[in-house]
Amino acid sequence: MASPKQTVQNILAELPTLLAVAVVETETGMPLASHANIADFDIETAAAYNTEVVKAKLKAIQALKLNQTVQDILLTLTDQLHLLKLSSDGSMFVYLAVNSRDTNLAQARQILKANSGLN
Repeated sequence: MASPKQTVQNILAELPTLLAVAVVETETGMPLASHANIADFDIETAAAYNTEVVKAKLKAIQALKLNQTVQDILLTLTDQLHLLKLSSDGSMFVYLAVNSRDTNLAQARQILKANSGLN
């Protein structure tokens, strides 16, 4: 398993046009490692709010008594894709933001799957 910093570097190497990437601790919402290509992109705020999205989905699955695990969560914005890929135990997730003109969904998912190091 790669370290959070190595995970960020691996994803950045394969997707240099990304807007932002972070490995986030699910319990606290704090980024363990991150990178943004946009100066005013607030990774800590994004990590905190995306943690709430992850927690809400995990609670919904539990409330519905679904025998399922979350693999990823997709948020489609006007011209951006935001992907949240959870670790197998749910303790961390990778947050990836890309411009939908530069990166398609299949490409973003494949890069996360290959480089997240979280499985």
